Amino acid sequence: MASILLGSIADDFTGATDLANNLVRAGMRVVQTVGVPDVALDESVDAVVVSLKSRTIAPEAAVRESLEALNWLKAQQARQIYFKYCSTFDSTDQGNIGPVTDALMDALDCDFTIAAPAFPDAARTVFQGHLFVGEALLNESGMQDHPLTPMHDPNLVRVLQRQTRQAVGLVSYRDVNDSAQAIQSRFAQLRKQGVGIAIADVVHNDDLLRLGQACQALPLVTGGSGLALGLPANFGIEPNHQSAQLPLAQGLRAVVSGSCSRATQSQVQHFIEQGGQAFAIDPLSVHDDPNALVEITAQAVDAAKRGLVLVYSTTTPQQLSDVQQQLGVQQAGALMEQSLAQVACALVRAGVGQLIVAGGETSGAVVQALQISQLRIGAQIDAGVPWCFGHAGRPSSAQPLHISLKSGNFGGVDFFTRAFEVLSA
Repeated sequence: MASILLGSIADDFTGATDLANNLVRAGMRVVQTVGVPDVALDESVDAVVVSLKSRTIAPEAAVRESLEALNWLKAQQARQIYFKYCSTFDSTDQGNIGPVTDALMDALDCDFTIAAPAFPDAARTVFQGHLFVGEALLNESGMQDHPLTPMHDPNLVRVLQRQTRQAVGLVSYRDVNDSAQAIQSRFAQLRKQGVGIAIADVVHNDDLLRLGQACQALPLVTGGSGLALGLPANFGIEPNHQSAQLPLAQGLRAVVSGSCSRATQSQVQHFIEQGGQAFAIDPLSVHDDPNALVEITAQAVDAAKRGLVLVYSTTTPQQLSDVQQQLGVQQAGALMEQSLAQVACALVRAGVGQLIVAGGETSGAVVQALQISQLRIGAQIDAGVPWCFGHAGRPSSAQPLHISLKSGNFGGVDFFTRAFEVLSA
């Protein structure tokens, strides 16, 4: 296989498709792998995004898996490495953003990199080092209620400094809004001061383009998916329609949703209010009676034959907290991920060929259960969310599948219906 231009490591599956989507928008041919591949890719592409499920595991495990991905990407002769995490900087004081960045810097013999989570298209901006979600600071955006990575501090310099052994600095908006040369000059100043990682202010997409140009010589960049808009041009690649082409979609349609974010709650509510076929999974009922999941799955499979169906465990923060108190945080999350993965597999076996999965952890569980190893990235539905194409199941019986892995906070209120209109257009 020919060498790839950009090798990316994403800490969850929806984040991986988010990143791949922006690379495709910028003109790159992209394949997303599920986990670290055992062999070289079977097609020629410009960029590879290795999707891991490492955002909320122990830091030591996240580092180990990320280094395995790095070694594979280096074997494919990737010219630049991109560590992708969420645009809301989902992490705890222990990591995993800082520890993984430290490990990648060591492995690449890199003394400086950036942290650029901003994605203005999805209303994630950074100003004076503070992360905003829309008009709200991060800690007032709903992320303070995240069940696994609650974010209580919007100052990313402070947040990252608690996770890394590197000194953390800031590339302020004054430089980012000026030029790529001004950004590079700021890089040089920070290096002289002993700074190893710099948070980058970004308010508009044009800032990402200048920032991407300034990062051309860095062996490692880190951030959300927005930075991907500014990197392909460094390799002489421009936007084109061919990079997003996928095979014709076929089969039944379904949505499985495990995210409890505000955006996904609104999407589930809108779907139900519009008269959509919807089936709720109650964690406590499934925990107490495994047959409860069997019954819901059978009902959902039957409904899918009549039209679009939604199966969800999405709920309010208070209801989720009540479940976590009874089952435990990790146990409740694992139960719902496994349950929705089982439902998704049953739907695909029944003929679903167009599937939306909402939620990062849920997407990881579903993709792994479906035994999808690679995904081609297609057209964008909403900012950060594309359609993808792959094959579910073992090679001897693989089933073609169009799938969209939606981050919980992404997408408009009508996403669950409009996405299929985009696919059939």
